[in-house]
Amino acid sequence: MSNAPVTNLDLADFTADPYPALAKMRAEAPITYVPQLGATLINRRDEIHTQEKRTDVFSSLQPDGLMTQLMGQNMMRKEGAEHMAERKVLFPALSPRTVAQHWKPIFENAALSILSDLIPKGKCDLVTDFAMPVSAEALKAVTGLTHMTAAEMDNVSQAMINGCANYAGDAETKALCHEATALIDAHIDARLPEVKTSPDQSALSVQIAGGLGLEATRANIKLIISGGQNEPRDVIAGSIWALLKHPEQMELINKGDATFGDAFAEYTRWNSPIGMSPRRIARRDTVSGVIFEPEDRVFLMFSSACRDEKHFENPDVFDIARDTQSAISFGAGPHFCAGAATARCLITEVALPLAFKHMKNLRLTGEVLFTGWAFRGPVSVPVEWDN
Repeated sequence: MSNAPVTNLDLADFTADPYPALAKMRAEAPITYVPQLGATLINRRDEIHTQEKRTDVFSSLQPDGLMTQLMGQNMMRKEGAEHMAERKVLFPALSPRTVAQHWKPIFENAALSILSDLIPKGKCDLVTDFAMPVSAEALKAVTGLTHMTAAEMDNVSQAMINGCANYAGDAETKALCHEATALIDAHIDARLPEVKTSPDQSALSVQIAGGLGLEATRANIKLIISGGQNEPRDVIAGSIWALLKHPEQMELINKGDATFGDAFAEYTRWNSPIGMSPRRIARRDTVSGVIFEPEDRVFLMFSSACRDEKHFENPDVFDIARDTQSAISFGAGPHFCAGAATARCLITEVALPLAFKHMKNLRLTGEVLFTGWAFRGPVSVPVEWDN
């Protein structure tokens, strides 16, 4: 392990709200070893921004890591030419042009269909009744696993992210993750004959057409699902909650002084859906006086970086008018989220504007609890509106 100073965490408290502990670590021990996580955490924005790009030291190649064990070796767990080659194969499915021209109309139609069923009810839980199916229907289309139900997509995504954050080694969490990956493989197998005879724009189809092997294709589909369902779901529900809790911020959008894109950028800075990204130390190195040894586990704490006081004044305040250019909500190096354009379109151009347009006088009806530190989002967001 590294020789970083040790910080002990209460994992229950950290899961409920990691931000007080992260602020204390930034101030007192910006690089610190946490025994409860078995990892050294890097907490300041500039160090993360710099070290994430030094893949010869802070490597994503983690053959014994939880993600690789549970989901297979996807492109996020590869480096250099191999990583870039797989991103290139996948790019036609996720390019900004494909998103704008092909996926956006599909996203809109699905969201409008969900809203048409929801609006007459006058109330709902935004997480389960709106954000979840909107994200799932979009992800079914993008991945190509169109035979899945929205609930199945949400369940397998949650099971996989729980598995990837299962550093305590809970056996039931691991078993549920294996069940989820087996279900995904079954759906891939069911769709393979169709995408081979009738290629489309989906991630499954473009990888097969691009000559990527089936093992890598399966792993990359699981990667897309693990991040492409829970994160948009949580950002859609969380952003609406934040705008309802801060009506003066929503008024900026109503007056044309800000956009839903600004709200998205600020929300993902303020309440990072991806709290951290793990790395393996590939060779001995020293950073800010801390010596890292080969095979050390390191967590790059994006959630901490996005509230770094050096870059963000009053970082605990939700302010859609602030400059978020320094935020690294989706990473900063070669592993920058490949689906960022897709998520931004779904959330800022479809889900948020349609929700506020069709749910008249939308308002909260109860308390909202958040959970998670590796992945974070609201448990439920109860709302009602006028019919």
